[in-house]
Amino acid sequence: MAQVLSPVQSHPSTTHPDLLVGIGTGDDAGVFALGDGRALIQTIDVFAPVVDSPRDWGRIAAANALSDVYAMGAEPLTALQYLAWPRDKLPFDLASDVITGGMDVMADAGCTVVGGHSIDGPEPHYGFAITGLAPIAGVLTNAAARSGDMLVLTKPLWMGIIATAIKRDRCPPDLEALAVELMSRLNRTAGTAAVEFGAHAVTDVTGFGLLGHLREMCTASNVGAEVAFERVPILDGVRRLLTEGMWPGGSRRNLMALVNEIETSRDIEDVKMLVDAQTSGGLLVAIAPEQVGLYLGAVEGSVVIGELTSENSLQVV
Repeated sequence: MAQVLSPVQSHPSTTHPDLLVGIGTGDDAGVFALGDGRALIQTIDVFAPVVDSPRDWGRIAAANALSDVYAMGAEPLTALQYLAWPRDKLPFDLASDVITGGMDVMADAGCTVVGGHSIDGPEPHYGFAITGLAPIAGVLTNAAARSGDMLVLTKPLWMGIIATAIKRDRCPPDLEALAVELMSRLNRTAGTAAVEFGAHAVTDVTGFGLLGHLREMCTASNVGAEVAFERVPILDGVRRLLTEGMWPGGSRRNLMALVNEIETSRDIEDVKMLVDAQTSGGLLVAIAPEQVGLYLGAVEGSVVIGELTSENSLQVV
């Protein structure tokens, strides 16, 4: 939900006494109080194919949509699926494979698909609107990070570059297979651990890239950040693809949006990795130093990549 187009953001935000988080905050999902100590968490994500396999695309779309709910510290409850399909261009059996992949991941998440909507569209698109539940006291946002918090990332960075390589038939099969596995992996454990160990702020890393989503967290929390590039997990082979020109338009826009805000002596190629647009990326978690060891032990693959500071800056060292 966080990546709303700027024309929408130019309109006044909806207000209601029970609306705890809406579109005006740049957060991952909306939060609406139910009046009994619980809140509804609602989000939607739809996108075009990022891999060749229809079933894998469906799995990734489902995991990506669920990620917003996990980032808010909630459990998914129900889902509505959306499919746009060019019926005159692509056979319906491919659409069936997409839906099968999405339904499989929703079942793994314990999220009930209650319906959906399909249209005849010029390009295929697939995704979900998700409703989750959480105790109001346990809802996580991107706005409560504190100076001194450690920054933890739970998945490697890769997808924009790899997706571009896949489209151009330039991605090594083993790297593509690993990327598909990671994109299909739910952020459920990462979100549950964030609640259990008292994380102060969480967001998932998607289209704005690591530094774009980190900037949102810093702005909302009135803190700065220092990222240690050498600590950031990046899949083997991705840098080579970048040097070969596998650089998507969304990542270029991210770099242009942040180029005047990033303080660094690193090479521009390093910065490109950190603004690469992701699909179904990991969670970015701001957590107190005394709790970070417990979090790392609970979430496989998670690593500390930096810390939050009192200075109003975004530094890459």
